[in-house]
Amino acid sequence: MNPQEVQDVPTEDRQDQACAWIARLRSDALSDADRRAFARWIAESPSNRTAFDEMAELWGDLGVLSRLPLDELYPESVPTARHRPSTPAIRHRHSTPTAAVESASDGWNLPQWLMGGSAVAACLGIALWIGNQWLQQAPTQQQMYTTAVGEIRTVDLPDGSRVKLNTNSELIVNFSREERRTKLLRGEAYFDVARQTSRPFTVSAGSANIRVLGTQFNVERNPDNTRVSVTGGTVAVSEARTASGLQPESVKLTRNQKVSVSGSGLSDVGRTSEEEALDWTQGQLVFDETPLNEALEELNRYLKVPAAAAPAVGDRTLSGTFELTDPESTLSAIAAALGLDQDHSDPHLTLLSPKRN
Repeated sequence: MNPQEVQDVPTEDRQDQACAWIARLRSDALSDADRRAFARWIAESPSNRTAFDEMAELWGDLGVLSRLPLDELYPESVPTARHRPSTPAIRHRHSTPTAAVESASDGWNLPQWLMGGSAVAACLGIALWIGNQWLQQAPTQQQMYTTAVGEIRTVDLPDGSRVKLNTNSELIVNFSREERRTKLLRGEAYFDVARQTSRPFTVSAGSANIRVLGTQFNVERNPDNTRVSVTGGTVAVSEARTASGLQPESVKLTRNQKVSVSGSGLSDVGRTSEEEALDWTQGQLVFDETPLNEALEELNRYLKVPAAAAPAVGDRTLSGTFELTDPESTLSAIAAALGLDQDHSDPHLTLLSPKRN
């Protein structure tokens, strides 16, 4: 470890200051002077930024952290240019972290011990205080978004995140001060999540629970499983349910990794690509040695009459790129590529089966 690394490790004083700032930023009495003081303090040193992130993570783990107004105050909490404020934070060369905190603390209606002692103890105390003062009043914003068959829709969420819903999909969004929860009831969605260290973003989809802070990933909910593909950042995927007394399995995915979650647990982590994960956003389906059963699950989102594979051919693999402008023609192309017949005797289901001699 070099001297610079030692210097950048947050001290206990910095952590105490970070705790006090978190409490202050959640106050109704936050003034413009407080905002400027926070901007000066956070810009003083990488150690201040690190201490603030660590304490925000701790508060989040305690489950009582309300949303912080970081979009304006702490640009690093927002990853993409479209979410960042146009005016950068002002730096003051001669201010110090302690002076910045003290200048903003005048008139604070907070116990004086917040500025000293153990950082963890201080945060626990603040957490209880915030819990009584804020979280009991925290409103929950709930919204439902749906798409019809053949429709693709992009939704901008209140936190700056963006969701692209595939055809025949339904998503419920519940935002509160301490968390951002969504539930994919059916279909498929691509999430571009704005980073908020203090307020995790979760997705519930069938057998899978997904938790992120800020990243990009695709969720595909099928009747028998849920598939998660990551195109950027890190995503934690776990089982939604498990046998009594057992700990749910979980796995962390990084860019170009995917996993499937079903009633029988997590599959092995596989490789993917942005082109494969987001093919539907380009009006295509891309298959690479994909079992027919899985290919039909994806295609069924676009078909007026769903299709299924006979047991004898469901494991046959399919490779190629297929256009979605005419889903029925795509089904015919898949059947032809694998040498299969289409059985339309059931008006509610098309069955792909081996050709009769």
